[in-house]
Amino acid sequence: MDFFLVNLQIESWAAIAPNLKSQQDWQQWLQSPELIDTPLAKQPLKQIPPLLRRRFGTLGKCALGAILQIVDEQAIPSIFASQHGDTTLTLSLLEAMGKQQDMSPTGFSLAVHNAISGLFSIARKDTSATTSIAAMEGLIMQTLFEAMGQLQDTDRVLCVIYDMPLPELYKPYSQSVPFPCAIAMILRKSDKPDGDTITVSVAEGETPHSSALSGVLDCEYFHFIELLTGMTSQITMSVNGVNWQVIRQSPI
Repeated sequence: MDFFLVNLQIESWAAIAPNLKSQQDWQQWLQSPELIDTPLAKQPLKQIPPLLRRRFGTLGKCALGAILQIVDEQAIPSIFASQHGDTTLTLSLLEAMGKQQDMSPTGFSLAVHNAISGLFSIARKDTSATTSIAAMEGLIMQTLFEAMGQLQDTDRVLCVIYDMPLPELYKPYSQSVPFPCAIAMILRKSDKPDGDTITVSVAEGETPHSSALSGVLDCEYFHFIELLTGMTSQITMSVNGVNWQVIRQSPI
């Protein structure tokens, strides 16, 4: 028997990748997914002060491109989750150290895992709690677990899940997304939800669902977006050997 955990109400969500910005873009792409080899387009970040805007690299701009579609001026606790963070920047710092060159203080400050969340909170002057997550397995489930915990004490939480391809040096050792991708969503907890919800339960075995994703595109980011768009009603993700069933439900 499945073990029911909690309802999470989806207040709003957005996802960003090269050539993919709207929910309709994602629905069309997911029907016939293919590898995207174009760079991330310039993101409209006018809400961010210019001095801070220049400090965001590709990964940060990708995350902000999704966030700024759904947040308003209201303060909100946030969860920022990335499997690897800005490994391109980190590698450049390591290479400089290997060549006995001085490390850039700015580069170092932006390479830490909570840099993007910190810059975002500074830009908004938002002193709400911010959590940064790094998980080699089950990044999306780890984000949902953290959201469940935070929603015991708050009404809303912003979740941002973002990554970009690893540098060639690291690719033999770990999987990564095939192109920059970010998902932002505002979740609520409600005993009687009146909007789209996702429910989480422990399931025995995997529950297969129909998907056109395969190869390098067969990753949890895109399966989760399938769920958010309504292209599938349930997915299964594994964390530490446990299969978790995530079901999306819409109000009748």
